[in-house]
Amino acid sequence: MVANVLKRKISLRIKRKARIRAQVSGTKDCPRISIFRSNRTVYAQAIDDVANTTLCASDGKKLNLKANKEGATALAKDLAAKLKKAKISQAVFDRNGYLYHGVIAAFADGLRQNDIKL
Repeated sequence: MVANVLKRKISLRIKRKARIRAQVSGTKDCPRISIFRSNRTVYAQAIDDVANTTLCASDGKKLNLKANKEGATALAKDLAAKLKKAKISQAVFDRNGYLYHGVIAAFADGLRQNDIKL
């Protein structure tokens, strides 16, 4: 029964992800920032959908960050520094099917605090 519940949760997240991706797209000047959250860590990347390339990425595992609000804020600070180095100040946020709450909201707020317009 637990496996069925997990499969349903994952399938619902994938449906939400598809609805979001139908609306959100990134360019070189205004990339799409996609976030992935697992039980242990958080990953984020800035994507140019026109050229199908990743402009920059941050890995919470390499930075020894946990998948909590403090880790998400630190990951946002790291990604914002990389975006500023690439001379990018504006982006669109792709929450990747996750609810805008907790870790995901803390990451987005961390980007805004580091002068990245979402």
